[in-house]
Amino acid sequence: MDALKLTTRRVRLSPLNICRSCNRKLKQSPAKSYATTSQPDFYDVVCIGGGPAGLSLLAALKANPITANLRVALVEAQDLGKLRSWQLSADRFSNRCSSLTPPSADFLDKIGAWSHIQRDRVQPYHEMQVWDGVSDARIEFDRTPGSATNGRTIAYMIENLNITSGLLKRIDELSGITTFGGARVENITLGTETEELDFREWPIVHLDGGKQLAARLLVGADGANSPVRTFAGIDSKGWDYGRHGVVATLELEGNGWAGDDMKIAYQRFLPTGPIAMLPLPGNRSTLVWSTTPQHAASLKNLSAKDFIALVNAAFRLSSVDLQFMHTMSSGYEGELAWRLQHTRFNAQAVPQNVVGVQEGTVASFPLRMRHADTYIGERVALVGDAAHTVHPLAGQGLNQGQGDVESLAKTIDYAVSHGQDIGARMSLESYTSERYVANHIMLGVVDKLHKLYSIESGPLILLRSWGLSAVNAMRPLKGFFMQQAAGNGTKLF
Repeated sequence: MDALKLTTRRVRLSPLNICRSCNRKLKQSPAKSYATTSQPDFYDVVCIGGGPAGLSLLAALKANPITANLRVALVEAQDLGKLRSWQLSADRFSNRCSSLTPPSADFLDKIGAWSHIQRDRVQPYHEMQVWDGVSDARIEFDRTPGSATNGRTIAYMIENLNITSGLLKRIDELSGITTFGGARVENITLGTETEELDFREWPIVHLDGGKQLAARLLVGADGANSPVRTFAGIDSKGWDYGRHGVVATLELEGNGWAGDDMKIAYQRFLPTGPIAMLPLPGNRSTLVWSTTPQHAASLKNLSAKDFIALVNAAFRLSSVDLQFMHTMSSGYEGELAWRLQHTRFNAQAVPQNVVGVQEGTVASFPLRMRHADTYIGERVALVGDAAHTVHPLAGQGLNQGQGDVESLAKTIDYAVSHGQDIGARMSLESYTSERYVANHIMLGVVDKLHKLYSIESGPLILLRSWGLSAVNAMRPLKGFFMQQAAGNGTKLF
């Protein structure tokens, strides 16, 4: 109730459309668009976006005794009831999966959400095989004595909807969070002054149906095309890669990987982009294939038999042979069988043959890199894809978002503990200073890897192959890179 009382104090603030900390004009829709005498409901935190990042933040705030009394609200366009009750049979998996690092899993456990996740659908893996599709130079992270992983879990493969459903159940358990499911944000404006309250520096979220929410702190967890970021006037810079990510749920021959201890993640860098096969429970696997828009469109239109043949070819044939097969219109299975007779490869170093593809799971999405100029504004904070979008080749997108949430929750905790205004830009500075550089480094590394492995010929092929082989031979250096990938290592800055 103390936080609620604080929001009702009448305070004279600076002019309506000026951010006091940076003297920058904020974007604001004309007041006549929402002429009304009704008062908005006011909250300490309003989060727009009910994905893993937004839900994790609200769960973290309510699970912490210091911030548990904050009045918080969630706005999500999708039906929360369907997300909460999400369920698939044991032999079917969603095609949108993420590689969750141990620190991210620990954070979910810390806020009480890990126990609500369907653990029988989560697959840890301890080994990785990564190689150059042109030179065949390889780096291996395995469980042999003295290896880089030393038997530790590299990551957990998990369906995004499994995370979302578990977080919603945790939020229900915590209670005290006002949710607006199936609600569309029509506009975000700055508030006005009334006889009772002064909302001139507060973001006002206008929902369809006329509902208005005033936010001491507005959190944008609303994706790459974030309306919250647009409202705050924060630019986002980057570029499109001219590539699409093709995803699918695959069935492997026999029993797939025999037992949890034998699960391996495979990734091959092809000139058109990396292809990765990542383990799921049983004999299932999730595919992420970065390729040209033309190839992606073709893959989505293939029959299941032809799609399977091209996936198997992508892990076994030379990049030249694979490129030829992309020009074909039929006969993929026979062409693959013939070319395999004339291709030398280590059968133990590639994934098991794919024998099936789950119906309805082949899909694609454009790949791009974006980074917001800052993660905060006056009474605004951005997390996850609203702040940054990364190429999926390193599997770090979800983990970066979880890192944002953990840092922002800690920042809000500090502000409440020290009697600060949680929405003031000065109170939020530690969040952006902690996360911006870390994310910027990761975005840069992934971007340069993508560009480096897109080269098909020239001296850089020899250089990158030598580098990969050298790292593979140097256990301490390989261990360092593996710890960074798993989110456990010493920070790079």
